[in-house]
Amino acid sequence: MALTLHAGNGNKNAFKALIAAEYVGVKIGLAPNFEMGVTNKSPEFLNMNPIGKVPVLETPEGTVFESNAIARYVARLKGDNTLFGFSLIDCAHVEQWIDFSSLEIDINITRWYFPRLGYGLYLPPAEEATIAGLKRGLVALNLHLATNTYLVGHSITLADIIMTCNLYLGFARCMTKDFTKEFPHVERYFWTMANQPKVKKILGEVKQADAVPPVVQTNKKVAHAKEQKQKPKEEVKRKEPAKPKVEEPPAAEEEEAPKPKPKNSLDLLPPSKMILDDWKRLYSNTKTNFREVAIKGFWDMYDPEGYSLWFCEYKYNEENTVSFVTLNKVTGFLQRMDLARKYAFGKMLIIGENGPFKVKGLWLFRGPEIPKFVMDECYDMELYEWTKVDINDEAQRERVNTMIEDQEPFEGEPLLDAKCFK
Repeated sequence: MALTLHAGNGNKNAFKALIAAEYVGVKIGLAPNFEMGVTNKSPEFLNMNPIGKVPVLETPEGTVFESNAIARYVARLKGDNTLFGFSLIDCAHVEQWIDFSSLEIDINITRWYFPRLGYGLYLPPAEEATIAGLKRGLVALNLHLATNTYLVGHSITLADIIMTCNLYLGFARCMTKDFTKEFPHVERYFWTMANQPKVKKILGEVKQADAVPPVVQTNKKVAHAKEQKQKPKEEVKRKEPAKPKVEEPPAAEEEEAPKPKPKNSLDLLPPSKMILDDWKRLYSNTKTNFREVAIKGFWDMYDPEGYSLWFCEYKYNEENTVSFVTLNKVTGFLQRMDLARKYAFGKMLIIGENGPFKVKGLWLFRGPEIPKFVMDECYDMELYEWTKVDINDEAQRERVNTMIEDQEPFEGEPLLDAKCFK
């Protein structure tokens, strides 16, 4: 069967079908002289995919576009392979992880990487949310891989091929070792897959990114051109070629005035006497007499007009039967709260000697309520019951103190662990 794949060199989405072909034992030819931005805009290509996206696979039966669909087609060309597992439930799990790879991993890696290269609008708040979303996906993936070599069963499936290709862009372009070290099982999995002979034949030698790419300042020339266009005609006439060109020092007009970062609504609140960083430093630096120094300092600083305190309790504590799974669950929650680091401080207690373990927390947020962007962006928030602290209630104030201090026993039970978000 003659199969031709239309895609540019190094396209990780094309790699999915090419690797699947290696495992199935079919040959896919690459369309010659493909030039991204030219070939995919031609009438012939648009007849295969009306929106001009790559890759596209030509088959004797017709064309297929969308990389996951192409990979599925190739994987099913021969029925004697196990790329969809060994059972109906295996097949469902393969599809599950393919969707997860696309919706939780790939979309966030591309939204992080490509705007930095000038493809799309780069906005720091959007990037922060994207990275938080990526970490959420990697935490879940890392947890699954803690007890599994591959995504489904005990052998490589199409889910592993697609996941590896999506992770490849991250590992090779923007996910540095400092970033991925938080997810050791994902690291082990990726390098295991990347060094499989049939995978390595397509990906080649993979080297992890040393740094996140700097942001390409694509708007400088645009701003400069716009400024020139708006100048009065008389000024333009004075710069005709007939006049000698005067050498000038680097002009200020070449430099775009720094734009203010988009404001978070919390930045628009009235100033507070409580400086969150001062409290975080006091908490971190107090090694002795914690009650007398840190706890007293907290209440001296606390501003009930500018901040609010909240207790939280995990809704499904009966599920927390395994200690390391419970700890990973809390760690993942704290990682996903990175987007609120400027506006929050938190303590999470994992309570109990044996499962099921109780997870309870204390959070300090800027503003009178839990910030809306935190509720919207961090899905874990819905997994907890939230109760605002009544600071006029002495019993609740003392509970705040014991949680900040990691006092043990807590409410009559030992602590498995205590984690701080600061």
